[in-house]
Amino acid sequence: MACIILRFFKEVMWNNITLCSICKFSPSSPSLLFSRSRILHHVFERKYKDLCKQTAQILQNRSCQVAKRTCNMLPSRLVSNKAKYRRYTKTYPVLDGRIPTVYQHVFEENLRNNKAVIQRYSELLEMVSKGGGENAILRHTQRNKKLFVRERLKMLLDDESFLELSPLAGLNLPYGDVPAAGCLTGIGKICGVWCVFMANDATVKGGTIYPIGVKKQLRAQEIAMQNRLLSVYLVDSGGAFLPLQSELFPDKSDGGRVFYNEAIMSAMKIPQVAVVCGSCVAGGAYVPTMAEETVIIDKIGTLFLAGPPLVKAATGEDVSPEDLGGAKLHSKVSGCSDHFASSEKEAYECVRNIISTLNYEPLPEEVIEYDGPLYSSDELLGLAPRGYNYTLPVKLILSRLMDGSRFQEFKADYGTTLVTGFGHVEGHLVGVVASNGELSHDASLKGGHFVQLCSQRSIPILFFQNTAPHAAEPTSISQAEAHTNRLKAQASMMAAVACAAVPKITVVIGGCYGSESYVMCGRSFSPNFLFLWPNARVALVDSRHFFTIPKAEDNDCKEDESELNHLKEKLEEESSAFYSSARLWDDGVILPQNTRKVVAQCLEIINQQKYQVISPCQYPVIRM
Repeated sequence: MACIILRFFKEVMWNNITLCSICKFSPSSPSLLFSRSRILHHVFERKYKDLCKQTAQILQNRSCQVAKRTCNMLPSRLVSNKAKYRRYTKTYPVLDGRIPTVYQHVFEENLRNNKAVIQRYSELLEMVSKGGGENAILRHTQRNKKLFVRERLKMLLDDESFLELSPLAGLNLPYGDVPAAGCLTGIGKICGVWCVFMANDATVKGGTIYPIGVKKQLRAQEIAMQNRLLSVYLVDSGGAFLPLQSELFPDKSDGGRVFYNEAIMSAMKIPQVAVVCGSCVAGGAYVPTMAEETVIIDKIGTLFLAGPPLVKAATGEDVSPEDLGGAKLHSKVSGCSDHFASSEKEAYECVRNIISTLNYEPLPEEVIEYDGPLYSSDELLGLAPRGYNYTLPVKLILSRLMDGSRFQEFKADYGTTLVTGFGHVEGHLVGVVASNGELSHDASLKGGHFVQLCSQRSIPILFFQNTAPHAAEPTSISQAEAHTNRLKAQASMMAAVACAAVPKITVVIGGCYGSESYVMCGRSFSPNFLFLWPNARVALVDSRHFFTIPKAEDNDCKEDESELNHLKEKLEEESSAFYSSARLWDDGVILPQNTRKVVAQCLEIINQQKYQVISPCQYPVIRM
């Protein structure tokens, strides 16, 4: 077609030159010029019509060829993901998940240990679910006429299960128990849209904010920013706990960071809605006033920097909470609230209406068909290792988590202490990086290569972490060289993990020790989500593989041995999964048999940002 067009233009140019020459050499012969021009016009018209016919015929032939190729090419983008999934994932090799007889005693020992650990986990969850205790709940619901925080969430969220984050945060801290850190955070659906929620629990210390509560809210905001999730704040807070103000106020990651994040999230076009459903005093008052839209509830919602007692102390004036900062005042006078609600039910209906205005594209309704694993997830309780010496091959775990127990392994025979490959979790394609022993030189190179592949192909990465205890120091030059090479390879993989621009989810299924935990996308490498199994251990070194001091009669040696034993006991206590989760070193402890469901939920949450309509402007909503 290009040749035809070129030929046409050559002819046109030649005819133009001819016409110019005619005009030049026959200026005094208008009749001759006119007659020759008419001839040339007919020539141009005929040539143009022929060109259009040839071009149309060529385009028609080519479009038929493209259509035929498209029909025959199943991987084309025009074909649905569902069709791709059905055709290709069924061909992935099936993992052999049968437990060999030789491992049976290890399986049974792990099972006994996990039953005891899960019993403790259930007790802690039961305690946390009661908030500040039965008396505090009665006072909150009957005297103050307010709903318990979990009842509020039932009214706000769709009738589906939600993902609660770090429910064990705040237990057994140096300053006492703060159940659930005094606020519930998690991710649930509102009007079909995944949202992060942050809800103060006023039954815990009257909603007073502790350092652990600030940390929990900041983590929820980080998840919202990382995954572009709408945020809803249910504010019922008495402000900061003053005796701990030095841990709450001055530093970069203290209380003020919550308000900073609100402005940054608004500039990122992440919507934020707040409900004033109780007393919002001091720092708690800034959260709703910096949200993009705010609802306040009549009679129970108040908003002020200092309450009536402080007004009385400072001025001697008596004033009611309603007159000082009630719903009518902020809806009609100050403008701090955008919506007035006469009841909690009306407030949460208003929030749902607000979310319906966000201009989000509807999430696709098509449900991808997938096969469940061929092996029971309940058997994961026998595969979750009691300690590093009780670790079984990680493919036994993967066979109970992947769709159809199918797994396309990458470099299966190289660096076998790390298992890498592709699989599906409830229809979601993931790259898997799973510990299968000490992270050797070859395993690290393999892991770095695979992580870069996932990043190039925009495939989320799922890390299953069970790192080896601290390795023994080298005792010879050859060992030192091998140790150095292993460290260099680990550094290479570490850089690949840090720079991989894809979602990352980490599940600690055993040990999380030392530098290998960084390589396997530990907390400091900012995975989108990080969860622990109840049997997990998190520490710099494993107390059960700690160095020993030779026995001697010397008093100094006895003192050293006593200090060492004390250190071992401290490490044992501080490395438990519950100790870690209480301090928000993770996003929660999950049961092994629930892992597949939680991971699939996280992948669905991460995928939602594909369907958002994002405005190009980069400034926050500034309230009046």
